[in-house]
Amino acid sequence: MTINMKKIPWFLWPFVAIWNLVAYIVGLTGRLVAIILGLVFMLVGVILTITVVGAILGIPLAILGLLLVVRGLW
Repeated sequence: MTINMKKIPWFLWPFVAIWNLVAYIVGLTGRLVAIILGLVFMLVGVILTITVVGAILGIPLAILGLLLVVRGLW
């Protein structure tokens, strides 16, 4: 979401800049958590898929992990 800087009074610019920085950091942290969680899900899914009985849960878990990684990178 982009804020039009022409509508913001000059004395509020520092607050807007801090808010945009915090929003950027939170968004970046969310992407990093999604990537790490996706990698963990893929690893657990592959480990479960090695066992025949665990393949029922392992394959969807690995696919979910892959989707999380893709979403975190894109």
